[in-house]
This record gives sequence, C-alpha cells and structure tokens, in this order.
Amino acid sequence: MQELKERILEEGRVINDEILKVDSFINHQVDSELMSRIGQEFANHFKDKGITKVVTVETGGIVPAVFTALTLKVPLVMFKKGNSKTLSDELYQINVKSFTKGTEYNLVVSKKYINEKDNMLFIDDFLAHGETALGVIEIINMAKSNLAGIGILIEKSFQGGREKIQDKGYEVDSLVRIERFVNGQIELEE
Repeated sequence: MQELKERILEEGRVINDEILKVDSFINHQVDSELMSRIGQEFANHFKDKGITKVVTVETGGIVPAVFTALTLKVPLVMFKKGNSKTLSDELYQINVKSFTKGTEYNLVVSKKYINEKDNMLFIDDFLAHGETALGVIEIINMAKSNLAGIGILIEKSFQGGREKIQDKGYEVDSLVRIERFVNGQIELEE
C-alpha cells in the first residue's frame, strides 16, 4: 500500500536495528482516515474467504481490525493480554512472548466468542518474530475454528515471523515489508 509506505518513510523513526516507531499515525496518535483505507484494503484482499469474524490482539491491532471488520460487516473479537477480573473461567489461553516489551504475557479470549463455525481473519499492526500470531493460531486451533488469513500493516521481514506462519500453512498479507534498518534508515522490500 503506497500511502502506508510513504507515511512510514516520512514519519517512522528507527529506534535501533529491530524497532520502528510509528506512533504519530498508527499506535499512539491514529490517522483514522488512513486506518479506514487500510481496513478496506484488507477487506478487499480477503473478501472471497468467507470471513465470519475478524480477530486482533490488544492494543496495536485494534484500530485497523475495527475498520476491517466494519468493511466486511462482521464482528471483531479482541484477544486480551493477561487475565481480567471481568473474564470468566471459560477461556482459551496461551503464554506468548512479546518481542517489543521483552516479556511474556497470557493471551486470552472467552470461549463464548469463538467456535468451530468461525472462519477468522487475524489483523495486527506488526509482524516481527511471529510469536503473537502463533499464539493466536494456537488459540484458534483450540477452538476448532478456521483461520482464513493474516493481515499485517508492517512486516519486519528480517525477523523471520512470516516463515514461521507460512510453515504452518497460513496466508500472510503484509501491506508493507521492511527488509532492514541501516544507519537509522528504513529499507523497504519491493
């Protein structure tokens, strides 16, 4: 998606050899018009997959997932990071390592919101090492649901997440793929 590429190159800040900060338009301050177009892009790409629900993990993937679900006219299910006093015992859960935060967390979702009849689309802001996506895949498999595909705003290709996901047989549609960071500069894949 050309518009997203341009915004990343103009406003993205390389923090180190592995981390890109895009908080001015994706995950702190959000450009809602851009997110609407991103949702339309994902909905168009996956429109023939019979999606019944869009899923995401709080917090970075929420906004693009909302616009994708809205465009597809299906519910959005948010997987939570950590247990909540409002969640019941009827949960699917798995332990996931967060690359960005360098910690582990419990990924949970209520069993009443996903089931064997669902055909899901997972939307997230970043794909790095693939640990979050693999956790989502595992929970979807626990529920005997189907994962029709994965939509990613920004993939850091040099961190290997795509290969882990594709090795399990899942389609990954990344709007922008970053080849590497060199001397504080972003090099995109063509």
